[in-house]
Amino acid sequence: MAVTTNPFDSRLSMTYSNYCRPDGNRLLTADDGRASTLTEFVHHGFRALVLDDHFTCVGAKAAIRQGGYRFGLYPTLGTAEAAAGLARDLCTFVAERRSFDSAFVTFVASFTGTPPPDEAAFERDLWTTLQRLHALDARFHDWDPAVQADPADPMFSFSFAETALFVVGLHAASSRATRRFAWPTLIFNPHDQFEHLRLTGQYAKFQDVIRAGEQRLQGTVNPMLATFGERSEAAQYSGRQVDDGWGCPFTAIERSADSRGDRS
Repeated sequence: MAVTTNPFDSRLSMTYSNYCRPDGNRLLTADDGRASTLTEFVHHGFRALVLDDHFTCVGAKAAIRQGGYRFGLYPTLGTAEAAAGLARDLCTFVAERRSFDSAFVTFVASFTGTPPPDEAAFERDLWTTLQRLHALDARFHDWDPAVQADPADPMFSFSFAETALFVVGLHAASSRATRRFAWPTLIFNPHDQFEHLRLTGQYAKFQDVIRAGEQRLQGTVNPMLATFGERSEAAQYSGRQVDDGWGCPFTAIERSADSRGDRS
């Protein structure tokens, strides 16, 4: 395991941690045991969605096909228990992701409990979870300096363990077909892999393929899609269409000098 000392090793986080990796048709835990039946069931459903020929995100397809991802199943989205377990596992993922033999890497977190009834409820639970993650993370890590912490800034990206992450939300009530999944799910994509696409001149083609797929599948392109730096990506995370007056319910915490001594 890449992380030998995890700063999020609290009793609560270790109770709800569920860091799993694919191994052929099996899903294994961090200590190489078999994942729970429910975890495998949700994981297999997620794989089936992404690997469907009509699923539009080519980056997600590559990560799943090449094994460049980790998966976890947690309690209800928005709860302290879910955030604690996810914080521990997301830290592990950030530490080991560069060892993955895949051009695209991602961490997939699905959640049990009653699904949010509509897009607005899912959006609230998503941002509650990200706020909880950030509150835990701010004790140990600064914001990734490559992006901004203000969700109104066009250069905003969520950051965890000093790593910028583009978050994609899936849930049963989504208006977008490729965001529709029975189990509320958050996908954490490291931002630097998109920067690599830009530097190598592949980013525009990457976007064109996704938008063409959305058009074929649903007859429209997701109106919230935008290029990083044109407008804040915060509005894209939940998948809900919002207007220019939308305000992101997230506030970055200013780290104190004392908290910097907590770094592990």
